[in-house]
Amino acid sequence: MPYSPEMIEELNMLNRFNLMTTQEGIKVHHDAEPRIISATGRLFEKGLITQADGGYLTDLGREAAEHAQSVLQILQSPPCN
Repeated sequence: MPYSPEMIEELNMLNRFNLMTTQEGIKVHHDAEPRIISATGRLFEKGLITQADGGYLTDLGREAAEHAQSVLQILQSPPCN
């Protein structure tokens, strides 16, 4: 099953979180692109972040963000020969 455009936006949002600290959240403003606002709302509905407009990662959200950021890092790495 391929990623839907909505899933990709959610992954992109998870990749914006700084995993080096739990004290830094994200705020998505009302004038942000609609796709970003929607993705943030879906992450909140799924219990991955604490607020509908961003906030902090929940425990589940942190785990998801760690995986999302790991996948991105792997895919951006030069190919192994």
